[in-house]
Amino acid sequence: MTSVRVVLGLGNPGREYARTRHNLGALVLEQACERLDLKLIPSLRSRSLLAEYRNGTDVVAYAFPQTYMNNSGLALQGLLRRYKLKSPADLIVIHDELDLPPGAVRLKLGGGVAGHNGLKSIVAALGTADFARIRIGIGRPIGAQSVVDYVLAQLTLNDMKGFADTLAIAADALELALSKGVEPAMNDVNRE
Repeated sequence: MTSVRVVLGLGNPGREYARTRHNLGALVLEQACERLDLKLIPSLRSRSLLAEYRNGTDVVAYAFPQTYMNNSGLALQGLLRRYKLKSPADLIVIHDELDLPPGAVRLKLGGGVAGHNGLKSIVAALGTADFARIRIGIGRPIGAQSVVDYVLAQLTLNDMKGFADTLAIAADALELALSKGVEPAMNDVNRE
């Protein structure tokens, strides 16, 4: 019997967004693909950059939606048609999280969307919030900076270096969730 799981790394397409807080999910996805020597390629039907890892009859699809963050659910709809997920628990979404301090990584099953438009779009497409999330803390803006400007601001080279360990930890969390299952992996990931 075939097992299929889908991993979505959220972000916005295009060079102008590549090094922003809002694209940390996509950066983790890219790192996970590099570890497996997978190349993300355009998939028009799923509106994503897509790579597949196959182990026997097990398939893990790694996808970076190209529909922009606020419409991530549109890409998910194409992926759902392609892979015919049997359960929302077979979906793992990697995303930035304002409500966690910068650098924190947490694994969560289900829950709210905390104002995250990418998650709102995914919940609308899936019809439930009962999917796994790897949350990457970015903290909240300080002072009068708007949330939109904060999440879409280009990170400096020093900022990117500061997030390097976080991205690796999040990619490790993804590997654990895929190999052990989300709930057992939560004990390891959320303890650190």
